[in-house]
Amino acid sequence: MPQNPDRVTIYVCGPTVYGACHIGNFRPAVVFDVLVRLLRQLYPQVIYARNITDIDDKINAKAADEGVDISEISQRFHAKYLEDITQIGVLPPDIEPFATGHMDEMQAMIAGLIDSGHAYAAEGHVLFDVTQDGEYGGLSGRSQEDMLAGARVEVAPYKKNPGDFVLWKPSTDDQPGWDGQWGRGRPGWHIECSAMIEKHLGATIDIHGGGADLQFPHHENEAAQSRCAHAAPLARYWLHNGMLNIGGEKMSKSLGNIMVMDDLLAQAPGEAVRLALLQGQYRSRLDFTPDLLTQSKKNLDRLYGALRDAAAIDAADVAAPEGFMAALCDDLNTPKALAELFALAKRADTPEGKGALLAAGKLMGLLEQKPEDWFAAQNTDADIDAAAVEALIAKRAQARADKDYAAADAARDELTALGVTIEDTADGTIWKPAT
Repeated sequence: MPQNPDRVTIYVCGPTVYGACHIGNFRPAVVFDVLVRLLRQLYPQVIYARNITDIDDKINAKAADEGVDISEISQRFHAKYLEDITQIGVLPPDIEPFATGHMDEMQAMIAGLIDSGHAYAAEGHVLFDVTQDGEYGGLSGRSQEDMLAGARVEVAPYKKNPGDFVLWKPSTDDQPGWDGQWGRGRPGWHIECSAMIEKHLGATIDIHGGGADLQFPHHENEAAQSRCAHAAPLARYWLHNGMLNIGGEKMSKSLGNIMVMDDLLAQAPGEAVRLALLQGQYRSRLDFTPDLLTQSKKNLDRLYGALRDAAAIDAADVAAPEGFMAALCDDLNTPKALAELFALAKRADTPEGKGALLAAGKLMGLLEQKPEDWFAAQNTDADIDAAAVEALIAKRAQARADKDYAAADAARDELTALGVTIEDTADGTIWKPAT
């Protein structure tokens, strides 16, 4: 239960915008989009914040290489990120804070941590003293030894403890920097999110989400500094989505298997990419393959086919059915919810059935196109007359209903001659250009 049922708060770590995002960045965008859709169905107000990290060593390096300000890099790739996630049906958050717009808040939180004895200044740096937080390591369940290894920390002479992490660090003349009481510098990564959460959502939020790779050190450090700043937990619930494999292997630049949105859209529509990302339970690692994309597109053909067959039926204004809602409320069990969705497609031939299918689809961010638009977008061969194809499919269907199998076969031969292959499914006949 949320701390205030009338105001549910959720914060999700967004991307660091120094380049085009890859498929791994799109999974949390989709997972938490579904979660927010569900929460808005259950509660009167949900405030969703997803940040943008626009100050980072990688951004600095790219800006230096191009000879431009860091804002040019971050704005360029932020725009690309928004363009990409729009392709997969991700709704905008209520709040999208940028790190560079919160320097005052970060410095105020850092100063408070120094005053309370949880942080210290040393040689132009400010560091969080992990020994002053008795709960440090509780979120990730790691020992001090494991955390040091996972953090790959630099044991600097100005650190009191090897595991102490940076809240503020000095900037050289050729690096972006902001004036502060500890000298010109820039924030550490972790303080950014804590300060933005405090400003926009409060000291304690209901849900903090992000990828499993952020649990340590980022979320562990966020939790520590916020807990010590406010004497209260940062989040009541922490949700972490599992990582992606590509064809059974971890994504790696060295393996050349990093896939960006342009690569994905060359293989399948954006809605199929979204469906593929929902095939596994969000906590689990998901193996993303071309076959998964192909099957996701076929599954959408089935769902949209059911809606196309029910085109003459006016959908009733009904809520998503109990079984579907129970699946989503069970720790966002999207595989079970999808099974319920496909069961609903078989009952779309009544106003209530069609309405239930559309309501459930909307909560998943699916089936928000007109069926004719979906099929038209998939059949884009300029040499194929889509209207003629649909007419022949209807002619064939009528011939089969009349048991005039010779006429049905003749219609199929005409479709083949047009360069079209067809597939008869339980939800109707679908077609695509022959390959």
